[in-house]
Amino acid sequence: MRPSVRPLLPLLAAAALLPGALLPSGVAAQPATQTTAADPQMAKVLADPRRDKDRARDAWRHPAETLAFFRIKPGMTVADYMPSGGWYTRVLVPYLGDGGRYIGIGPSLTALPEAGRQRWADFGTRFPANAAGWTGVAADRIPAFTLDAVPADLKGKVDRVIIMREVHNMWPGNLLYSDLAAIRAMLKEDGLLGIEEHRARPDAPASYTLGTMGYMREADVIALVEAHGFRLVGKSEVNANPKDSANWPDGVWTLPPSLTLKDKDREKYQAIGESDRMTLLFAKR
Repeated sequence: MRPSVRPLLPLLAAAALLPGALLPSGVAAQPATQTTAADPQMAKVLADPRRDKDRARDAWRHPAETLAFFRIKPGMTVADYMPSGGWYTRVLVPYLGDGGRYIGIGPSLTALPEAGRQRWADFGTRFPANAAGWTGVAADRIPAFTLDAVPADLKGKVDRVIIMREVHNMWPGNLLYSDLAAIRAMLKEDGLLGIEEHRARPDAPASYTLGTMGYMREADVIALVEAHGFRLVGKSEVNANPKDSANWPDGVWTLPPSLTLKDKDREKYQAIGESDRMTLLFAKR
């Protein structure tokens, strides 16, 4: 969960758009990137002092461009999967504004082993309190649910769901079926699912791309998501990093911000920067 940490497997079980015609009804094709100059509300959010510690990662996470690619706008209802430390929470809550709604969503408890259920059992109360401290917005305006406890009146009402660098945890943790099905049910008919994930090389072996190294092949992520009731409608290279060879023996956590090797070759890894990432957009099918 974000920011990237070693995979949840021990806990859970030990840029260009495609043709606009593929977009769901009511979703117009737009450029894949958008500068903050074109979106003064986003510029204001990114400059907020509450983000002072987050801002160093903007150069790698490109929040304005990424959220623009996901077609997220003020006033929408947006659900954020496994929001963890709240990096995107501190962007989305103020950006969506009083007319919008930000929702934290955790994994289905029924799909987790005992250790995972204990970890996520209090998510619905713990996360809103944390998010209120991060954003200054009252906790009762920041609902949170595990995906097996989503209120019935929320189903079919969500404009966007984002999964940011979590598919590599969902895959080995056997969460894809339960959680993508629940996410699909939450989305409006024209709702969209945005995914960012650490990207392995296209020819990377299965032993390196099953989630435990943090990297997954783009083709595999697309196939897995499409197999669970979605269709790819766009991809962007906004979070690409060609300096990342994506073959580190210790996985993605070799690179910043984790730097698990500590001072060993630290300058080398800092010069490479954060991981190469795919950024994908899906609609319900």
